[in-house]
Amino acid sequence: MSFLWTTLFYNPLYNALVFLTSIIPWHDVGFAVIILTVVVKIILFPLSKKSITGQIKLKKLEPELKKIKETFKDKGEQAKRTMALYKENKINPFSGFFLILVQIPIIFALYFVFFKGLSFDENILYSFVKVPSDINFNFLGLIDMNSKSLVLAVLAGVSQFFQTKISMQAFKPDNQDKSFKNELMKSMNLQMRYVLPVFIGFVAYQISAAVALYWVVSNLFTIGQELFVIKKLKKEL
Repeated sequence: MSFLWTTLFYNPLYNALVFLTSIIPWHDVGFAVIILTVVVKIILFPLSKKSITGQIKLKKLEPELKKIKETFKDKGEQAKRTMALYKENKINPFSGFFLILVQIPIIFALYFVFFKGLSFDENILYSFVKVPSDINFNFLGLIDMNSKSLVLAVLAGVSQFFQTKISMQAFKPDNQDKSFKNELMKSMNLQMRYVLPVFIGFVAYQISAAVALYWVVSNLFTIGQELFVIKKLKKEL
């Protein structure tokens, strides 16, 4: 497992970061992180689009899902009818979860890249990647990418709040439905909207500014991506 993680995630990201740092003007690590983040998000775009599409379709299916719940009292039959409805509308309810799973090793790989520092270990570098003659860890001459940054941590939390607000379906609890499931969904919705951004901001401040910058750029890119896809899908659906 460790070999696969190193081979598929850590080494490629490490080499990509070193390569980008070596070719951009002033060898600014901050700009290299931004470019690398955008490249990663573009690669993940097909999965992101599928996840966003699924969310919009699920939102439109809410009346039918509610009808299934009211018509069929048996839980097994409800699940069967629900999955049939998903299949009919080509919806994968787990696509968003899969997207999160894919991003987790990328974030961890970036964390370890900066935790160890860019020491330019030639045993890790690919043959075509050249070691930069010098390297600038001060992004825009202001923020040390190897240190903590309160500014970037706050921006990571704020951008996460808006990204979550856009991506999550607004949950409107039924006042007459006091079931455990209804209350649990309401609680999870509130935590995702308000607790998660605070948690992200806290974690971003505990680690290097480079990873915090990745979070900020990733969230901003995702916000723009989701607004674009949502606008396009609303015209098609």
